Amino acid sequence: MPLTNQQVADRAFLKGMYADGYYPDEVVDKGREILLRLCERIEAQRPADLTALYVLTHAATCEFNDLQDDFWEAGSEIETVARELIAEEFWFVADAYGFADADAEELIGTRDW
Repeated sequence: MPLTNQQVADRAFLKGMYADGYYPDEVVDKGREILLRLCERIEAQRPADLTALYVLTHAATCEFNDLQDDFWEAGSEIETVARELIAEEFWFVADAYGFADADAEELIGTRDW
C-alpha cells in the first residue's frame, strides 16, 4: 500500500545509520521496513488517540527488539547512537501523523535496547 502522507513518503528513514559503516545496510534496511510498515498501519487503522497510536508503535518497537540478533550477527548492535536515531524516527512518524503531543519514551516503551 503506497503511503499517502507525503512527508512520510519522502523521508529517508534511518539516514544516520546508513551513513555510519558500523551499521550494516542489510540490517538497517529491515529497520527501515519496520518503520514503513508502522506508517502503513497508522494510515490503515487511523488511530483515534495516543493510546491507539502507542499500540502500533509498541508493536513496531518489538520488531526492532527482534532485530538485535541480526545486528549482533553482523558485528554491530543497537547502541546509544542507534537508539537515538531510531527513537527520533518514531517521534517523526508520530508528529507526521498529527500526534505532536506523543511522549517520545512511550512511543518506544516496549524497547529492550
